[in-house]
Amino acid sequence: MVRYDDQSSLIAMRLKYGTRLGLARLIAEHLKKFVGECSDKAIIVPVPLHRSRLWRRGFNQSVLIGRELARCTGIKMDCNAVIRRKATPPLRGMSGKERRRIVDAAFALHGDARSTVSGKLVLLVDDVYTSGSTSNACARLLKRAGAEQVLVFCWARVISNFEND
Repeated sequence: MVRYDDQSSLIAMRLKYGTRLGLARLIAEHLKKFVGECSDKAIIVPVPLHRSRLWRRGFNQSVLIGRELARCTGIKMDCNAVIRRKATPPLRGMSGKERRRIVDAAFALHGDARSTVSGKLVLLVDDVYTSGSTSNACARLLKRAGAEQVLVFCWARVISNFEND
């Protein structure tokens, strides 16, 4: 993970909005070194987009990163374990408290996710970690489904103090 700054944000934004899809491979190659010696109990789960945002954008950048990470590590990916059942507005510029409130009920487990993640080490993949609200909401669901451990794998992290928001 790198610090979210002018350079790292440019890569994330070009992937997310500029359709520079090849950047997913660059990000996955960077994340690969953090996989270490994951056991055969590991599974990659990308953070989902709501279907309306997926239709507008045409792709989910977290799925693209996860697919490339799966390709270069051999770890299986399940892009349907967690679904985004509720559309949320873009979270950019919101406080941590606002983000938590908005994403709290936005995610759900797919019907057969329990059998997929139970007892597994889940690598939850996203592009940018801002306040942790999205990752935490997904991780809670995955842990409830029986995941042994959930590790967040993302390209960049915003360094800010959201705890006091």
